[in-house]
Amino acid sequence: MKQCALAMAWLMAGSAWAAPETYVIDGKHTLPRFSYSHFGYSTQLSRFDKTSGTIVLDKAAKEGSATITIETSSVNTGYALFNEHIQEADFFDAAKFPTATFVSTQFHFDGDKINAIDGLLTIKGVSKDVTLSVTSFMCMPHPMAKKEACGANARTVVKRSEFNMGKHVPYVSDEITIDIPVEAIKKH
Repeated sequence: MKQCALAMAWLMAGSAWAAPETYVIDGKHTLPRFSYSHFGYSTQLSRFDKTSGTIVLDKAAKEGSATITIETSSVNTGYALFNEHIQEADFFDAAKFPTATFVSTQFHFDGDKINAIDGLLTIKGVSKDVTLSVTSFMCMPHPMAKKEACGANARTVVKRSEFNMGKHVPYVSDEITIDIPVEAIKKH
């Protein structure tokens, strides 16, 4: 009887450990960036300052999901007048489409590490399947928040013309590299 109780306790502890865990994106440390060639002279880099969302991980089952929402009016090029310009209808059309989103459809693991995430990227109301290559991934106790936290760097390349943002192609490159450095804190 005692062995049966111990076995049940062990099984219950193991299933609790394997349960999916939800992490809330830390908007102060999740600042998606995009870069593009400007007339071939240089590679320009801009970012978004307001991002939110959640990540759910089941490390034992090697499954996960992510929803990331970016406020398009938070675009930061480093130049206020240009920020306004790319919020207009030819580009992000932030008044009509205040958010861009990424919703995962599948996480891919290499051992215990996430190495790619498939999902649906929506910009200006246009949704396209993309794969984010995950170049780094780590979970550990956050030294300041005193909670479990996970972080990653992910990258994909898209054509802006496919999202109705093709003004000035080919002078300003159609291909845009999107980098998403993400940090998320475990929810209670």
